[in-house]
Formats: sequence, structure tokens, C-alpha cells
Amino acid sequence: MRVHVVSDVHGNAEALARAGEGADALIVLGDLLDFVDYHDHGNGILGALFGAEQVGTFAQLRREGTREQTVAFSRSLWASLDDPAAAVDEAIREQYATLFGAMTTPTYAIPGNVDAPALWPEFAGPGIRTVDGEVVEIGGLRFGFVGGALLPEAVTPRRNGAVWRPYLRTREEFDTAAARLRGIDVLCSHIPPAVPDLAYDVVARRPEIGSRALLELILAEQPRWSLFGHVHQPLTPRLRAGRTECRNVGHFKQTGRPYVLRW
Repeated sequence: MRVHVVSDVHGNAEALARAGEGADALIVLGDLLDFVDYHDHGNGILGALFGAEQVGTFAQLRREGTREQTVAFSRSLWASLDDPAAAVDEAIREQYATLFGAMTTPTYAIPGNVDAPALWPEFAGPGIRTVDGEVVEIGGLRFGFVGGALLPEAVTPRRNGAVWRPYLRTREEFDTAAARLRGIDVLCSHIPPAVPDLAYDVVARRPEIGSRALLELILAEQPRWSLFGHVHQPLTPRLRAGRTECRNVGHFKQTGRPYVLRW
């Protein structure tokens, strides 16, 4: 069997259309949407809505400004639109139509934090399975899937008035979903297990939030592989935890290359 695995597509539909070539199946570990393109400010949803100059200012504030400055500037951008929620919804649907249309079959997909999974049933056609929270047999191996990212501790998500809400799950919700993945040979998630070297981004110079529940699942189940993305420039892309090969499959938007799994 040969399976290709990608994560953090962020709008790269052209490479996604090639990602399944020569494989028996394609696995997508989330972050399909290109919301803020930090490499080309004119791209992504914010680039389409506000232009490269405004997104450049936003990106600079994210790097160098305070949280208050960033939030204030972001609110001023959204206030410039007559119906920001409708504009974002339209942009998301446009990207999803292209991205799901680029997937080869069979594809098994879970959402990342930069996704709107409630819309996926509208776009996932025959041969594309959305498998968040499921265990699926592929080529005789049991693959367990859990999508999304963790909501930071002590952060309460806004229920009303949010133009864009990333797919962030409470720790309890995420841990409950992970606990259902038993008897697995391969663990597939968007975020990494809570291992410092896997969760630290050397370019952003900060750790992303890894999952303790995923690490505990790895230690208990000892699957052959743990596959994930989310951290674009990890301190280390791989290490072993017992008999499990833990592997960041890469920032697909930039590399355009799938990770190849053979057995």
C-alpha cells in the first residue's frame, strides 16, 4: 500500500490536485483554507477582501504590535465592510469549491483550525470521506482521526458577532474524541502530541499547543505512526515515542509535496 498524506494546504489547490498521484489513497489533515497569507499578502481571504497593503499592516502588527493594537486594526477592517460575515462566507465557499474539487479519490479528510467543518458536507463529493472522530480501515491498517486544534486554557470563545471562528475545541471535547480512537495502527491528527520539540515553531519562535491526550494515546496504543501538521517550521519534524514514529507531514502549501506512507 502507498498512501500520501498532506496537511496545511492553505489554498494550494494546484499542488493538492497532484498530491494523490501514484497513491492508493490520499489523507488530508486539515487547514485547507488560506485565510491570511503571510508570504503573499494579496492572497488569502483577507487579501481578497482588503488588499495586500492592509494585510501587510495586519501581519506586521501580529509580529511586532501588541494584542490590543492588532485587535483594534482588525476590527477597523471588518467595520469597513457592509456585511463582513457574508463576505467571509462567500470567500470560504469559493475556496472550498476549488479545493474539494482538486482532491483525488479516495480521500480521507479532517479539518484543521483554519477550516469551517460545518460546510464540508456541501463540498465533499463521492470518494471524499470526512472522518473526524472516526477509525477507518485502509489497506488492512486501522487509522484513527481527530481534527481541529485546542482552545487555549482560560479562553472563552465568542458566541456572537464573530466574523470568523476557527475550529478550536475545548480540551475536554478534544480529549473525549481522542479517547475513542482505540485499536489503531496509525494516529492522524491536525495538531501534534504534546512533545516540546514537535510543537515548537522555529520561525514564529513560539510553541504551538500540542495535545497531552494524543501523547497518552500514543504511549498506550503504540501505533506504528502518528501523523500531524499544524506547526509549519517545527524544531524537529520527527521523533520516536516507544515504537511509534511521530511525524510532521510538512507545510504542504509551501512544499507542495505529500508525505509518503508505505506498508
